Amino acid sequence: MRGETKWGDQCGWVTFDMLLGAAVFGVVGAAIGYYWGTAASMAIATTVGLTFGFLIGLLGGRRFFISIVCGALLGGGLAGLVSGTAAVPLGAASGGAVGGFLGVQMGMLVELWQQSRQAQPAESAPSNGENPQ
Repeated sequence: MRGETKWGDQCGWVTFDMLLGAAVFGVVGAAIGYYWGTAASMAIATTVGLTFGFLIGLLGGRRFFISIVCGALLGGGLAGLVSGTAAVPLGAASGGAVGGFLGVQMGMLVELWQQSRQAQPAESAPSNGENPQ
């Protein structure tokens, strides 16, 4: 994978994307478990979040994670300015969801644009005696 940092020895490896994913999704899982109200639900939700984040990081989802964090910060900040501090968690959650969605869509559009630019061959002028049709 392009631009990844690896830690570990020959037996196992962990990339920065995996650690970033586990951190982002682990915090999300802990927040969900906290709202459920029991210690067991917090532990289970955190474990599920860590696992999903680690696996998505394995697939190289760094831009996805960064878009979630940026969306959560912007959403929480906007909700805090508009509605006060009580709305910050809801704004952060909504902003993270929208940020993740937009990050995925932007990534797909950028890749599609790059593929379309590479697929267009340069048109050559017809040589002597060739039919230009």
